[in-house]
Order: sequence, then C-alpha cells, then structure tokens
Amino acid sequence: MTVNLLGLDARRLQTFCAGLGEKPFRAQQLMRWIHHAGVDDFGAMTDMSRPLRERLALQAMITAPRVLRDTTAADGTRKWLLDVGTGNAIESVFIPEEKRGTLCISSQAGCALACTFCSTGHQGFNRNLTAEEIIGQLWLASRALRAPDAHTGEVRTARSAVRALPACAAQGGEVRTAQIAVGDIGKGAATERPISNVVMMGMGEPLANFDNVVTAMRLMLDDHAYGLSRRRVTLSTAGLVPGIDRLRDECPVSLAVSLHASNDELRNELVPINRKYPIKALLAACLRYVDVAPRGYVMFEYVMLTGVNDSVIQARELAALVKDVPCKLNLIPFNPFPGVQYERSSPGAIDRFREVLMQAGLIATVRKTRGDDIDAACGQLAGQVQDRTRRTRHREGELAQ
Repeated sequence: MTVNLLGLDARRLQTFCAGLGEKPFRAQQLMRWIHHAGVDDFGAMTDMSRPLRERLALQAMITAPRVLRDTTAADGTRKWLLDVGTGNAIESVFIPEEKRGTLCISSQAGCALACTFCSTGHQGFNRNLTAEEIIGQLWLASRALRAPDAHTGEVRTARSAVRALPACAAQGGEVRTAQIAVGDIGKGAATERPISNVVMMGMGEPLANFDNVVTAMRLMLDDHAYGLSRRRVTLSTAGLVPGIDRLRDECPVSLAVSLHASNDELRNELVPINRKYPIKALLAACLRYVDVAPRGYVMFEYVMLTGVNDSVIQARELAALVKDVPCKLNLIPFNPFPGVQYERSSPGAIDRFREVLMQAGLIATVRKTRGDDIDAACGQLAGQVQDRTRRTRHREGELAQ
C-alpha cells in the first residue's frame, strides 16, 4: 500500500523514512521538496540517491485533491473547487492584498453544526477531511499562485503574484505548476510564496476534526515545509470548548471565535452548538487561551444581520459581555446565499454598532467583503456535499409545506 506523504508532519515522515532504513534528515529533504518546491515527482528529487527515489516511487505518492473548477473574482479573489471523492467537493479561497495574501482553507466536507446564517451549514455534513486533503489546499494554491508568468516564463515573487493575480488564473480549470530549478530550493524568488497567512475558516468546524487539522497546521508552521508563524495561522471555531482547551495545549495558533450574538437565547438560534457550550463557558475557555495566544488576544467574529443582532442595545450588551477578555471584534456584513432568510445590516447600522463598541474601549473592525460575485465571501462556501445528516432533505420538506 502506498503512503501519501503530503499529509505527514515531521514526526510521521521521520517514522516513514526510518521504515525505509533512512536517517531523519531524509524527512527534512522530502518536506522541502514537497512543500517548499511543490514537487510531486520523486524522480526530480535529485539530491537523493537513485535507489531511494525508486523505492519512494514504489511505496509512496504525493497527491492532493483534484481541481474541478478555478474561478477568479473581479477583485482578484480566487476560489478553487476541489474533488474529495464520493460526490463531495470542497472550496478554498485566496484573498490577495497589497501586503499579504490569505488562503482560507476547509476542514470538512460540509458541517454538522448547522449555523443558520452559513451556506456550508445548510449543506449538511459528510465527513472530516484527511490531513493531506487539508494541507493539499495550501500545496495546490501555492503551486498555482507561483506558476510561471505566461509572457516571461519567470516565477512570480509573492508581491508580484498578489498584484497580478487575475492574470494568473488557470485556463480550463487546470492548475499550472511552477518549474523550479533544483539549486533554487530554499534560496530565492522561486520559492517566495504569495500566501503569507492561512485561516481555517472554510467549510467545516476545524475543532471537530482536531487531529487532522493540527497535523496540517504543524506542517504550515514547520520551517522545512511552509514556515508560517503562529501569528499568521488562524483557526476559527463556533465554540467547541474542549477543542479550544486542547488546541491551547497542543498547537496554539491565532484563535477566532464565531460569537454572532450578545446573549445565549439568540446565540442558541444562530449557533446551535451554544446549547451545549453556552457563552459563559466559551468566554472562560477564551480567557484560558489568551495565555498562549500568539497575538495576546482572541478575535471575536460577529456577522451583522439586519433586525436580528445589530441594534445599539445589543452592541452595548456585547461590549459588557466581552469586556474582561483581551479581544478584538471583527464585524462581518452578512453575505447572502440561496434559501436564506437573513439580510445584511445597512452600512449605517454597522457603523452605529461599531461606534458603541469603540466607545466602550474595544477594538472593532468591519471586514471588507471580497469575492462575493463568485460566492467566495465569508459564509458563502458550499462546495458539493453528500449529506449524511439528512438535514437538506428535512429542510426541503419544511419549505414544501
């Protein structure tokens, strides 16, 4: 049975190499070829002996999910639809900015938490993604964004790739791979990546797939793989309290919490997991996490729904709720999708809400909507999910009545 090396972190890759009779440094070589250079052909790994490369070709593979569709929005936001088998497809989104490029990664095919304002939650749930399917999203995006310039043949640097993103969209849904000289690995523009930040904010609840997500994040943080700092890897959760505590102990990265309400009654409706882990327990977990948080605070995400959670009274209630937690608040204008009843709060309502928070001494920002013309904005990712929860069938029955 061949092993997919794409999802193996340093410890697991060393174990694999030991099974081949090789020393630990071989694992570091493999990680650099796979993740730094984006190489999936063992024959191209020319600093390894030919017999080792032949054994690797027989016993291992480097395989990421297949790209079904590659779409670029008017603002340069780029979305990939990726095949993860048995009729399921997930979505990943790259958001380019002048000083950074952020990749939004999915952790599950669907989501079981059923948040009422989220398109993924409306699709139901099929399964957790494997570690190779999670890190494979970063691997594929890195290769695609580092593709040679169509006119010059040169590999773009991080900044130029971000600026020129719309021009580097793949044709026909195929991802173009970068041609990188062996001598360039680890030293120069050829390996400079346009992805500076990763957010686990795509389809699914990351903490419900803890082991695979943490394995993938360890690769993101590993200097022999992607070398991202803990400040630049963010995990977003709807509030699985035991998972927050476990993340604190095993792999502390920047933490974002989908709060979306200022009291339990409303949050029970918007984020049903609140019935199991109410706000008081959630905020206590956030306080415990702050001790190890790379940025020294937790980010609270708050989707703005007109007439639901956007009143001045609710803003004051929210300010009182989080005042003892070192935090920042990110107000997210709601992004609609088919079949949902909510509407986006008006700019004036969002401004008034933010002003109340700031007058209370809190830091509050409004997230800029990106990629909504290709359904790539926050809360719009849906992909294709073979629902095992029967949630979709139940909802269709309700609408038919």
